[in-house]
Amino acid sequence: MAFTNISTTQLVFLHDYLRGNTRTLTSRQAASQFGILNLRARMSELRQMGLRVRREPSTTGYSKYAVSARDVWGSKASLTTR
Repeated sequence: MAFTNISTTQLVFLHDYLRGNTRTLTSRQAASQFGILNLRARMSELRQMGLRVRREPSTTGYSKYAVSARDVWGSKASLTTR
């Protein structure tokens, strides 16, 4: 059960939560804290929108995802995800 109510879409939330800082998120954290059950699909959608999404293995066996401040074109401008 999620402990946080997300009032925007999951893509907008992930964009705002992860982009341009040092935060990472695993699928287990996304499901338990935010109710996002398919983090891999949401990260794929952010990649298709032009963001640089990094994935690295964590010590718990889950993949950790992070989003760069710059998109694939080198811009820091916010994407139109809203």
